[in-house]
Amino acid sequence: MSLTLHNIHPSKGSKKSKKRLGRGLASKGSYAGRGVKGQRARSGVSGLKLRGLRQNMLATPKLRGFKSPIPRLVVVNLSDLNTAFGDGAKVSPKLLLKKGLVQDISTGVKILAKGKITVKLTVTDCKVSASAKEQIEAAGGTVVESKSK
Repeated sequence: MSLTLHNIHPSKGSKKSKKRLGRGLASKGSYAGRGVKGQRARSGVSGLKLRGLRQNMLATPKLRGFKSPIPRLVVVNLSDLNTAFGDGAKVSPKLLLKKGLVQDISTGVKILAKGKITVKLTVTDCKVSASAKEQIEAAGGTVVESKSK
């Protein structure tokens, strides 16, 4: 069956049918759901109404919450480093990207202490939490502090 204009239909349930107003007493009652009098109660009125600033502002969607301008660091756990790197390996953001542990290093990388580490690693150019630094040094590894701007 080929796709042509006469046989393309929206998927079932994706389109909601319009409320049918003014189709007798059984539908909506004496005013047919349009309220009493006024421009909007008459026939032939549709589309955006000029209702005043306050009502138009209330009709616009509001953005909730807060978006911080400070970029978030990409997080890597110690358990991930333990499985991805061998004993005596060097860990840097570029190597983490190459191994597929992170997708982006533009905002920076932070190593957190979730999991255990048993291999000796040298960590460079990464931010490291205090507990992760303790565990890396306890396993015989070192953390080289990166010079911040």
